[in-house]
Amino acid sequence: MEIKIYKTSKELSENLSDYIIDYFILKHKNIAISGGSTPIELFKSLAQKLGKSKKIDSNFYWIDERCVPPNSEESNFKSANEHLFKKINMNHDSINRIIGENDPQSEAKRYSDLLTKNLDSINNLPSLDLSILGIGDDGHTASIFPHQLEEFKNINECLIATHPLSKQKRVSLSRNLINNSKEIIFHVTGNGKTNIVDEIINEIGNHKSYPASSIKPSSGKLSWYLDFDAAEKLTKRTQCA
Repeated sequence: MEIKIYKTSKELSENLSDYIIDYFILKHKNIAISGGSTPIELFKSLAQKLGKSKKIDSNFYWIDERCVPPNSEESNFKSANEHLFKKINMNHDSINRIIGENDPQSEAKRYSDLLTKNLDSINNLPSLDLSILGIGDDGHTASIFPHQLEEFKNINECLIATHPLSKQKRVSLSRNLINNSKEIIFHVTGNGKTNIVDEIINEIGNHKSYPASSIKPSSGKLSWYLDFDAAEKLTKRTQCA
């Protein structure tokens, strides 16, 4: 496991975007991205650096998606499309969105089949080249929430998750699919995540109850990209050691 800490979320995004471009986008790899507010700065950095001049041939997938239309403010696709895809030169066929407006059961099956068709098979499961994950303030990652962690433990396909408060349905990659990625990066910013980041990385406190703790890629290639706020307890713990 590798941990990279940057002073600000902007500095983090600049460095992470360089890494993604050099080792994945320019090498035409298969990349799965997340939603929420944290990746927006990363999307903007990627868009600025890639521009419209060079044709991008990487294939993009989603870690998860809310069951909403693509024009919804809650759509993970909309966020990535507005801040990244519309601003770069790429083939629309390379954007493999989870179709949030479809029936969730049918869409989970369709997306599972798409991954199986398009990706390398490793350990008898489709394998993404890179999965970029975030963490919620309850320790969830993808749309795997604590109350469904045990239920989803042995699922290999895409699954249908339910948000614990809103009860909104989501289609998500399973833990087993994510862990079969060749490389996984956690991208985490803000002081709201500092306790959870510390517990997960140091395997202390309530870490076993957090779905993000169950992300342990079979490849062994796992990195954490953190800003100072998210890493506050980690850095204090190191200074006291």
